[in-house]
Amino acid sequence: MARTIAVIDIGKTNAKVALVDGESFGEIAVRTTPNGVVDAPPYPHFDTERLWAFILDSLKVLNVERRIDRISVTTHGATAALVDGDGVLVLPVLDYEHAGPQELLAEYEAVRPSFSETGTPKLPVGLNAGMQLYWQSRRFPEAFGRVSAILMYAQYWSYRLTGVLAGEVTSLGCHADLWEPVNRRYSTLVTGQGWSRLMPPLRKASDVLGPILPELAAATGLDAQTPVHCGIHDSNASLLPHVLTTPSPYAVVSTGTWVVCMAMGARHCELDERRDTLVNVNALGDPVPSARFMGGRAFSLLGGRNAPVGDDAVASVLARQAMILPSIPDDSGPFPGRQARWTIDRGQLTEEEAQVAVAFYLALMSATCLSLIGADGPVIVEGPFSGNGRYLAMLAAATGRRVLVGESATGTSVGAACLAVKGVPRPRLRPVEPSLPGAATAYVERWRSLASG
Repeated sequence: MARTIAVIDIGKTNAKVALVDGESFGEIAVRTTPNGVVDAPPYPHFDTERLWAFILDSLKVLNVERRIDRISVTTHGATAALVDGDGVLVLPVLDYEHAGPQELLAEYEAVRPSFSETGTPKLPVGLNAGMQLYWQSRRFPEAFGRVSAILMYAQYWSYRLTGVLAGEVTSLGCHADLWEPVNRRYSTLVTGQGWSRLMPPLRKASDVLGPILPELAAATGLDAQTPVHCGIHDSNASLLPHVLTTPSPYAVVSTGTWVVCMAMGARHCELDERRDTLVNVNALGDPVPSARFMGGRAFSLLGGRNAPVGDDAVASVLARQAMILPSIPDDSGPFPGRQARWTIDRGQLTEEEAQVAVAFYLALMSATCLSLIGADGPVIVEGPFSGNGRYLAMLAAATGRRVLVGESATGTSVGAACLAVKGVPRPRLRPVEPSLPGAATAYVERWRSLASG
């Protein structure tokens, strides 16, 4: 049994290496670092060498605290690494917020598969990984010609740990234009562009790719036979403990830089690709209707805090219908292109009132996402927003369904640790008690009217 799993968890804003107990599924030690972007030629890119040094140093330090038995990897999506025959990057790993790929939008539109095939909506900047690859192949043809393998981001780090190339569907199916979720095969973009030969063998997220490389074992002090699992896209890591243990229908709201809503056992509805809905693929290979917006980014831009606020501030916000209308940022989510505004000047609100309005905005955006994907049953909130009481209360009011938060450890790191064990326990969930006064109903109706007007 894996007593201790080291999880390499690379988010868009921060990266961490966490030790997860294989019995309690609690994080017992964590090291973190900002995941900055290098704004330098040939385009803004992730500092993979700095992250690699951080990963190795963290494994070395944490292994002293408690012997690491297994390693699992989870990363944000919309990111691919292009390596040559020696496993060296032929181009830096592109930051998906770089708008460069949009230069070739018209060309790309002529070759990209339809939404009905891939469940991938047309997204801004570089959020479609297939569009990134197309742009790189056209803008840097000499370098792209040296590519031996296209690795999705989690599998890039697994490769650096083991030397084994692999593909995996949760990342390939993450608004990438690269995978057909229903048919369970590569898309016509991959075959049409001649990329099939660059795609490594498909492996399950839980598969052991191999032991850690001998030179890394020597550098970190880990046992040379420490197994490394293939790895998983981060939102799917949050979903995984529930996929393995919870009967559908239910929805999971994974919160972080992105708020990703995923509906298991959803009611049938036609997804609207113009509103940032998509089809994700879970760790079992099944399609999952999903929708998302940059909720964590909005929370930061709005100066959000998770500190408790008083009932008087809540009552005031509801009575005055002090609202934030979509969208922040304006290039993602269910209201694309809409310019955010306050219905009441923020300067007329106390800080507590402003914090209530921020939490309500994020909850109403989340509820909108859930409605767009036909979510049914209870709503399970994972990640940082699970500690924001006003967010949870408004989410319950806006959906009219039970909202649950974990009493046991959950989130991306713990979800990724589930890849390394058998017999995953069902997460312990606590229901959120309805706590908003009756004025919340009118507030929700008014927000929806203004947001859709």
